[in-house]
Amino acid sequence: MSPATATPATRVLAVIPARGGSKGVPGKNLAPVAGVPLVVRAVLACRAARHVTDIAVSTDDPAIAAAARAAGADVVVRPAAIAGDTASSEAAVLHALDAYPTTAVVLLVQCTSPFLAREDVEGVAAAVVEDGADSAVTVAPFHGFLWREDELGGGQGMGHDKAFRPRRQDRPQDFLETGAAYAMAAEGFRKHQHRFFGRTALVRTDPARVLEIDEPHDLARARALAPLIDPATTPALDDVDAVVLDFDGTQTDDRALIDSEGRELVAVHRGDGLGVAALRRAGLKLLVLSTEQNPVVAARARKLKIPVLHGIDRKDLALKQWCEEQGVDPQRVLYAGNDVNDLPCFALAGWPVAVADAHDSVRAAARAVTSAPGGAGAVREIAAWLLGPELDRTPSPARSSTP
Repeated sequence: MSPATATPATRVLAVIPARGGSKGVPGKNLAPVAGVPLVVRAVLACRAARHVTDIAVSTDDPAIAAAARAAGADVVVRPAAIAGDTASSEAAVLHALDAYPTTAVVLLVQCTSPFLAREDVEGVAAAVVEDGADSAVTVAPFHGFLWREDELGGGQGMGHDKAFRPRRQDRPQDFLETGAAYAMAAEGFRKHQHRFFGRTALVRTDPARVLEIDEPHDLARARALAPLIDPATTPALDDVDAVVLDFDGTQTDDRALIDSEGRELVAVHRGDGLGVAALRRAGLKLLVLSTEQNPVVAARARKLKIPVLHGIDRKDLALKQWCEEQGVDPQRVLYAGNDVNDLPCFALAGWPVAVADAHDSVRAAARAVTSAPGGAGAVREIAAWLLGPELDRTPSPARSSTP
């Protein structure tokens, strides 16, 4: 079926190249941004997009393959011949396309664009499926002047006369290729073996979302920007099987009162206790996990009637072992924390959650952030996410102190 006569039943394959080797950022395609690995972010954008009927992650890496399958994508195992540093994305797409012979339109979706959105994928697909373009690319409006250094070390204007500086409104509109998403009529792509052929449609996207991860600083910037760019996302009960809570700074305000005998008092929130009780009644597995070896941690866990592991140096190893013992997939664990010692657990859990006053690096790594600070109802807020508005409408008593 040609794109011009395509119907909603047209088979549209989205191919996400994600090889295991990366020189600039080792393990790049599994690096989390806002708590979600890059390859999974790309899969989720494709799953949400209209027109896409099949999603295939092309990879040579078993860990990437496992993450892709868990996110709902197919996996095409990429042979070594097209998995090296010099292999092109087109080669990966052509190889994957062989497994889907009835595909009418094929997409190339890059997981190195962390802020790829459903609209980007829909836009390039619709340009070919509905509007009859031969190929399509996501672009962003661009108003800068490009320069290139010449052989003598001087600068030469690219596409403009450096002696003439017209105002932006007097120049033709230029567009920057975002590197996020492409679409091609499958028959033409097989023939030309290149992503641009025939009439190429330009699909505009928001310049604020344009970022490609090639170097470590790109990844750091993506993590810092994610809370500002990503739509607010909170988990539902169907998303998690267990809730694991840090103690200091998450269930408390991170302060401690110490008497002359060295005994500690901390402030907790009664509403958090209400939330924990509701989570327990809902059948979720619960755990308090703390670095501190402190009687106050054990006392609070006893009052909440949930198990506790404290005095733990490697919280991630303890969490992994607990998940194995409980038969819980770490990707279905909500882990709530506030400081840098929680980051290894954030990398393990499927739903890393930061409290509102968490360390900046923790907020950047979180998949969701509470509006309440630690010790001020953050745990109750998490319970409301999972259990719905009924809990959220329950009056919340003020904080109290616990030994």
